[in-house]
Amino acid sequence: MQIPGADTRVVELRVHGILGTTDHDLTDSVASVDVAGDGIGRIVRPADRLLRPVPGPMLSAGKRTVPRVVEGYAWGSMTSGGAKALWALLFPFAVVNMAHWMLPPVRSDDLVGRVVATATRALLRLVALLLTMLFVAQLTVLGLDVLAAQCLSSGSSCVGNVPGFFRELDVLRSIPAMAGVGLVVLLMHRLSAASWRVLASPTEGPNHSTREPSLPGNNVVTEPDTPGLRALHTVAALSTVVLLALGGPAAATNDPRWLGAAVLAGVCVVCVLLLDDPTGMRPHDSRGVRALLRPFPRRLMMSAAVVLLAATAVAPPNLDGSLPGSGSTVDTLTTCLAIGCALVGALVVAGARLTRSRWAHLPRELRPWAGGVVAAPVLLIGCLLGVGFGAGLALSLRRILATPQLRLPATYETVTLLWGTTTVLLVLASTVLVPWALIVHWRGAHSDEAVSPEVALLHAGRQQDQQRAAGAWQWAQLQHRYRNRLLGLLMAVLVAGVALALTLRLAGMPDWRWPGWLVGLGVGGLAALAATTLRTVQLSLRWPSTARRLGVLCDLSLFWPREAHPVVPPCYALKVVPELVDRAKEHLAEPDTRVVLVGHSQGSLLAAVAAARLMDTLDESARHRVGLVTAGSQLQWGYARAFPGVVPHDSQRDLSGTLEGRWRSLCRGTDPLGGAVSTWNRQVYDGQLLGVGFRSDGTEGPLPAAVRGPTGALVLGGDHWLPDPQRGPSGHRRWLPGVLGHSEYSGDPEWDRAVAMAAGLEIPVRGASLPLRTPTTTSQVLTNAERPEPAAPHAHTADSLGESAGAEVTTDPEHPDAAEVTAPEPHERPDAGEDQRPAEAIPPKTTEPRGNMPPWERGPALRPTTEC
Repeated sequence: MQIPGADTRVVELRVHGILGTTDHDLTDSVASVDVAGDGIGRIVRPADRLLRPVPGPMLSAGKRTVPRVVEGYAWGSMTSGGAKALWALLFPFAVVNMAHWMLPPVRSDDLVGRVVATATRALLRLVALLLTMLFVAQLTVLGLDVLAAQCLSSGSSCVGNVPGFFRELDVLRSIPAMAGVGLVVLLMHRLSAASWRVLASPTEGPNHSTREPSLPGNNVVTEPDTPGLRALHTVAALSTVVLLALGGPAAATNDPRWLGAAVLAGVCVVCVLLLDDPTGMRPHDSRGVRALLRPFPRRLMMSAAVVLLAATAVAPPNLDGSLPGSGSTVDTLTTCLAIGCALVGALVVAGARLTRSRWAHLPRELRPWAGGVVAAPVLLIGCLLGVGFGAGLALSLRRILATPQLRLPATYETVTLLWGTTTVLLVLASTVLVPWALIVHWRGAHSDEAVSPEVALLHAGRQQDQQRAAGAWQWAQLQHRYRNRLLGLLMAVLVAGVALALTLRLAGMPDWRWPGWLVGLGVGGLAALAATTLRTVQLSLRWPSTARRLGVLCDLSLFWPREAHPVVPPCYALKVVPELVDRAKEHLAEPDTRVVLVGHSQGSLLAAVAAARLMDTLDESARHRVGLVTAGSQLQWGYARAFPGVVPHDSQRDLSGTLEGRWRSLCRGTDPLGGAVSTWNRQVYDGQLLGVGFRSDGTEGPLPAAVRGPTGALVLGGDHWLPDPQRGPSGHRRWLPGVLGHSEYSGDPEWDRAVAMAAGLEIPVRGASLPLRTPTTTSQVLTNAERPEPAAPHAHTADSLGESAGAEVTTDPEHPDAAEVTAPEPHERPDAGEDQRPAEAIPPKTTEPRGNMPPWERGPALRPTTEC
């Protein structure tokens, strides 16, 4: 343990998770003020009654206290509030972009893997381009075809209060319709060009976004090809409007406007396929594409697309009836989109097979989800949402206008059939899974072993807390255990729904009665999707609470920079991480200051990436003054498995080794969203918690048995397992009753101890070893050398923990080298007829290590006395 000097202080830099939080809750104070930032990314501190920034409470470190400064980084305004609610309409694009980051990393020494990875990313970017073109085509169908050409045509009774001259002149109807679509494309272009201003020096490493990171998140960087990709999406979107209005992609007319739009669309497709080159395999080809997408050629292409759009709006085709290009354009784009998703899925499966050897040695609970192919179903979900939202808008508009004769593209019937089939399959799966989950939970809560060994160990001697924690623990573990299986089921339902819908459509079965019922169900589902989305956006613009809940989508999807799809809101990680690093360096400039980055939930990912950047850029002396605390984190069970190319297991192990034991993680077994970070394969044996995990020297393997701290928490490796409900109340600090789950980690007394350990001011000490069951027979005293060896920690995982042994171990504070072991005699068997009654439970006494006091009792002993 490093002995703090007289001027040592600790800066605790906190980062909140999703749904945002108030500044007061972030700093655990009654008032707070900004001390740095730009109003979007804000650094806040506790404040006094005059709103002056004040330091935080003293931090207990061993037997003394150290000054502490509490700061919080508030980033919630980057994803919610005001007009950001409209970003929900671009959620399908964000999901497609996120799918790119779920692909496995590229290894430079694997030629086949590099080829597969390059092809996968090229096709994924092409799918993103097709989705943009389809979205704009659907808007054009609404504005130009359904409204201008059909509803407002001469002789139509769709809208009765429209002047006659407006119905007679096509140009009066085409200009507003195409101008509206063009305005949407312009807004998409402006949004894709927006980014957050960073008040710090760049901290991005040399890694490309698709290469394997050495530390977590080192490849979360700005994509240099994003401006070119943005221009390609804009040009392709405008070209799609022109092609649809002039007869569709199969018209092949001699109209120069159609020829120009077709050439521009083809150039966009080819450039998207050749632009992505993460491994440097085609330096000459990429150089030519990037030369074509320099600022001047980009402006020239976009100007040509705008001119073609204006020429088509001024001289439109005949707008008396349904446009012939609507159906062919939407059908072609939808078919190409489906083929692209299928090809990407096949390549993702091939890539996962090639990289399987890298994680085959890991336990099952640490391997990537679905064998590393989770990017394929996520891409499919994004495409289904995009296609379904556009179809839902068109169907809802036709229902609002009460004009069933309005013609829509034939593909919409296939989309409705797809959504109806998927809805039926999801309902059928839910009718089986929901009762099954409730039955499993009920049986576990009413079984003879309702109190798991971990709960009994954490709450030893507190029967009431054991009963209250057992149900929440069992429900949370049920969610952790079957979350990946639920994802696999969703993947299977989506694939089955798509396959069944395509089979029904190609085989001509929609003429039967029951497929027609499926189409009706799909129409209702799509209309509900569009109406619910628009209503939620409307409420979010008026009510901050609804905006925060809708902001969860942005919190999860906008962490990832623009890579596959540029038309997504700006990435907040590219601003938060550099500013966290810059703030930490500012404090570390003082040689007696130690900085601890603390992240809760989603904030733990930001804090871990910032810590990795600090380890890459600081000198050796400053590195030893940096620590990391994560609370309720998803780094192990979520991000490492869903994003193996960004925060893989190996990179987290390397970060743990670089920090040399100064990465602490607060966990609760009752938390359904958070979990362990540095340990796995945990089991309780002989009254001790054992497991495998990261070691402070950068390796991984079996760990020493968990030690109980003065707050009642069990410390196994870098994980602090907190008793929930808390022990207490103590009367010396804030106490929170009840089962807390994923919330209020900072209110636990172990929080301060974890911060002190992350700052290098305290190390775990062995506390009381509480028995799991009441002694029932005579006991004998054995020395540590005679104590039986525990079973290997690999025997059982955290999902199927073994029973604890019959031996009971308690330590004597007066004789720390000996332990009292209570065990039943193996050869004594009671008579069959003898009435055996269990002994009355005697709560074990909690004993602390000699000379060690709980943190909340150290302050009064250290205060100076006023006596002479």
